[in-house]
Amino acid sequence: MDAPRATALPTALTRLPLRTIRPQDAAKTYAHPRPELARLVDRGVVHRTARGYYVAVPPEHQGRTWLPELEAVAAGIASAIYGPDNAILMGVSAARVLGALPRALATAVVAVPKQHRPIELTDRAASVRFVKRDTNALDAERTTTPLGPALVTSPEQTILDLARRPALGDVEVDVHAAVAALYPRADHDRLAKLARSQRLVAALRRAERWIGVAR
Repeated sequence: MDAPRATALPTALTRLPLRTIRPQDAAKTYAHPRPELARLVDRGVVHRTARGYYVAVPPEHQGRTWLPELEAVAAGIASAIYGPDNAILMGVSAARVLGALPRALATAVVAVPKQHRPIELTDRAASVRFVKRDTNALDAERTTTPLGPALVTSPEQTILDLARRPALGDVEVDVHAAVAALYPRADHDRLAKLARSQRLVAALRRAERWIGVAR
């Protein structure tokens, strides 16, 4: 039997932030978005990541087994809920995107302006955890993910966040090493100013103790 031909996805859906689609986002395109999205999943054009959340599969991955990166999926889900300027990968997820935490994680952490329950993914044993923060006050930068641009906390902000809540993300055993990897890349004047402005001086001192920085 011939393999089914790929189904073209409307441009309006592929242009959503981080290619992340909810049924309500597809309602302007399809009269019955849920069954249509299910059909597109069967065709390999759309990938279901969680209940009510889908990702438009990049053309180069269509027709083959593909699993999007956890951090990109988390940024996409949070962006769909709060908008791309109000969803910032933080903590262990930022450390992972910044290359300071090499092993894959089972929890993604995203800073958002309002609290939201965790979302369990359906395509793997993993979850997205939301942390209520003043996203306008966080030191963040835009980075490139396989699904598109996303906001991630800067190395300086990430150091402070990891030291403040090392257990957030369930990989506390790796947090010291992540801080040690980020510290040489940080602007230390900027790090100190952030610590003072965010009242995280104690977190900065803790991070410095971890890596043996003399004061």
